[in-house]
Amino acid sequence: MNVHHAHERRRRARGAQLMIALVLGLLAAAFFRIQVLGSDAWELRATSNRIRQLSLPAPRGIIYDRNGDILVDNVPGYAITLLPGPLDEARETLERMSAYVEMSEERIERVLATLRRYGREVVVDADADFETVSALEERRAEFPGLYLEMRPRRRYLLGEAAGHVLGYVGEITAEELASPSFAADLYRQGMVVGKNGIENEYEQQLQGRQGLRYLEFDARGHIVGDFGGARTDPGESGQDLHLNLDMELQAWIHSIFPDSMAGAVVALDPADGGVLALYSAPSYDPNEFVGGISTDLWASLTADEGNPLYDRSVLGLYAPASTWKLATAGIALDLGVVTPDEFMAVPCNGSFTFGARSYRCHLAEGHGFNNLAQAIGNSCDVYFYQLGLRITLDELLRRSTEIGFSQRCGIDLPQESQGIFPAERAFWERRFGYAPREGEVLNLAIGQGPNSQTPLKMAQFYLAIASDGSAPTPALAQGANEGEGWSLDLAPEHLESLRDGLRAVTAPGGTAHIRTSLEYWEVLGKTGTGEHAESQAGTAPPHAWFAGMAGPFGGPPEIVVVVIVEYGQSGSSVASPIMSKTADFYLRKKYDIPFDTVQTYLEHIQRGPVPAWYRERYPTNAGSR
Repeated sequence: MNVHHAHERRRRARGAQLMIALVLGLLAAAFFRIQVLGSDAWELRATSNRIRQLSLPAPRGIIYDRNGDILVDNVPGYAITLLPGPLDEARETLERMSAYVEMSEERIERVLATLRRYGREVVVDADADFETVSALEERRAEFPGLYLEMRPRRRYLLGEAAGHVLGYVGEITAEELASPSFAADLYRQGMVVGKNGIENEYEQQLQGRQGLRYLEFDARGHIVGDFGGARTDPGESGQDLHLNLDMELQAWIHSIFPDSMAGAVVALDPADGGVLALYSAPSYDPNEFVGGISTDLWASLTADEGNPLYDRSVLGLYAPASTWKLATAGIALDLGVVTPDEFMAVPCNGSFTFGARSYRCHLAEGHGFNNLAQAIGNSCDVYFYQLGLRITLDELLRRSTEIGFSQRCGIDLPQESQGIFPAERAFWERRFGYAPREGEVLNLAIGQGPNSQTPLKMAQFYLAIASDGSAPTPALAQGANEGEGWSLDLAPEHLESLRDGLRAVTAPGGTAHIRTSLEYWEVLGKTGTGEHAESQAGTAPPHAWFAGMAGPFGGPPEIVVVVIVEYGQSGSSVASPIMSKTADFYLRKKYDIPFDTVQTYLEHIQRGPVPAWYRERYPTNAGSR
């Protein structure tokens, strides 16, 4: 075949033309499919490369105290966010950032791991300072994928004074995301949630609905700015929360509690069980947790022997000591085994013998014969040893359990310890491996033995004494769903007998008189010296208790305050002035009486002569000074 023949050349030319036409047809069909039939999909892909969504945090609800003063709010803050992208590019960005932001290798790896796992933006610094943000903004081109924005920043106005009760916030963890407490349709990685205290208990109410912001990127993946073609969804702010707490009272307690000591103060409103103050020392500043706490600070808090992260007011369990004697007295009156004016068969001579063992009283020379009110006022152990024997061990266990001393109060906080009190004799067999004898009632009657209560539980008990014998569940939030509460089931005259005993403690000659006497208010209360393993071994002082109530003379109590100071030695000298100064501060404010830093009778006589109000009230006692 002659390939150069004219016919052959024309045939080949037609074949080539047909082939070219076929290729062009296929290309035209492909272009039609891509540009016409598939235009929407490709437009969406192009848009997604150019436009990306970014979560917009909503402000958490504001927390107010009982007077409408702000306890917790939000202020403008700055956040540094790393957007999804190639991991090697993200690493370079983070390493360059280390010149302006503290970025250890461990932290860089943690950010990259989150980016790799979730494939979405990661907040590198949720609480960046203005200088850092300014430095990064000036060099934006050096940090591809880095987004700087203004975000609401949580602010706690009381700082350390309310760290435990209010709690703090932090970034949600993978474990929290997997828990049923955080709904999948509302929570996602990177969100800030309540971690403790009120912030955690009322998370669902305080947490707002996140919004959406749209960012525009150029062909190199660098941020151009907010995209104006889509409407930004600002989200919804969280709901505000109103508490029963008194902000100024909480701050006052923090200011008067001994700096070097640990303990707790609980103040309740007898009218409704509202928590006026809930304080634990030592404390922490929740502002330090905003945006993520530093490794060094967290290490110092967890290593601190004072355990500042531990809320002693609702978690601490202590032997209630003599503050418990009111429970023993109340049960005895209810059972009818004693009358208020009755004396015990054996007078107090400093000790009491039962079986082959001698049980001492705190006063070596003894108190002689006492009736109920006198025994409470003198805190006579010998009287209460005999009272416990009259009640019997089984009855004391039954009635104390019915009252609720082995139950939680039910306060609206995420954590609360359950009181320890035997419900039956089998407790000793399970815990100690022996069957108890009747003598166990002697220690229980004076608040020792296997009896441990939280300061909150003792405050609820004294709230019942301050009112009609019943005590509602202590509530932090206004309108909180109240639990069943509890009742002492005591006749009015028996309650008054208990209050007479408390008056004897603070009257002239009482163990707490000079440190609890106030100009305007009547104070009733009970001291306590709580023994523990270290004090019994002689290596540390006992804990100091004071539980009481106060109000205008001749009227019902208007505040209940319980104080415990760990290793405080004496309830009368260490804990009682904290109680009386707390009550005085609150009641002066309530009745619009000018505040005076010199409050108790002891403070007056330390500063000068006996005050006129004391001479008028106690002329005989004042004249002897």
